[in-house]
Amino acid sequence: MIAAPGFEAIKAARTRIAASVRCTPVLRSDFLDEELGAQLFFKCENLQVTGAFKARGAFNAVLNLPPALAMRGVVTHSSGNHGAALALAARSRGIAAYVVAPRTTPASKQQNMLRFGARLQLCEPTLAARQAAADEIVAATGATLIHPFDNADVMAGQGTVALELLEQVPELAAIVCPIGGGGLISGVAVAAHGVNQQIRIFGAEPASADDAWRSRSAGVITPVAQPISSIADGLLATIAPSTFEVIRTQVRAVGTVSEEQIVAAMRRIWEELKIIVEASSAVPLAAALNGSLPLTGQRVGIILTGGNVDLQRLPWKQE
Repeated sequence: MIAAPGFEAIKAARTRIAASVRCTPVLRSDFLDEELGAQLFFKCENLQVTGAFKARGAFNAVLNLPPALAMRGVVTHSSGNHGAALALAARSRGIAAYVVAPRTTPASKQQNMLRFGARLQLCEPTLAARQAAADEIVAATGATLIHPFDNADVMAGQGTVALELLEQVPELAAIVCPIGGGGLISGVAVAAHGVNQQIRIFGAEPASADDAWRSRSAGVITPVAQPISSIADGLLATIAPSTFEVIRTQVRAVGTVSEEQIVAAMRRIWEELKIIVEASSAVPLAAALNGSLPLTGQRVGIILTGGNVDLQRLPWKQE
């Protein structure tokens, strides 16, 4: 099993990627604070290069590849944001990036991957199909697989967002992350607890893709039956053994939310913070609003993971 990175690896990742990624801002909303009875600090990774936090992990993994491996290129499977980030990171080293994506990937995310230089291949919308297609590319090209979350360098890169946030907002009591495959929350938990063991880490996920909640409850990884559907398309992956170990031991609780609650929270962020976020980013706020996470009275960091939205297909748009 791949081991999650340690705190020193996350600090090293921050140095490695410093010239390639942005230090993203933190926003507040007095209206949301009053409504929830908490102080919320939104870390805006929707303003990150490529439009999502995934740039952190992708750059760390690609920049850490030895030259002999890097020259063969990199390959991954992705619902969009990791693929775009890996393509940009690969371009920075002048190497190829092969990306397998489900055919159901929104057109806006397909276009985002292509414009950053991804060699895109579509597949059926199942984890098995994604992995099989990626394996075929590895066999044919010798490219290195950079898994979107089950990779220690990727997790370390994602953890750098917590180091930034805790410098921008000292004395946070809690941080909430959405959970897809678990790479972000794993890196964030290790980083945050490296700074302060008392910080509580919470996860949030769609009720239709609640494998982290199920797995914590059962004590073993418990996937949701495939195929999974949610407007939060970036959160449909199943957690890996490496990420589950961190979720099991360092995450205090996981809240789940309905599709309607995701859409409502997404719209609230657009209206209150005046920024564009995708549905996956809204899941933590949805969990705060529906009361499935105990956040009242606390200083809470919320990771807004991405802003790659198809503006022609907004979920509240009237047809």
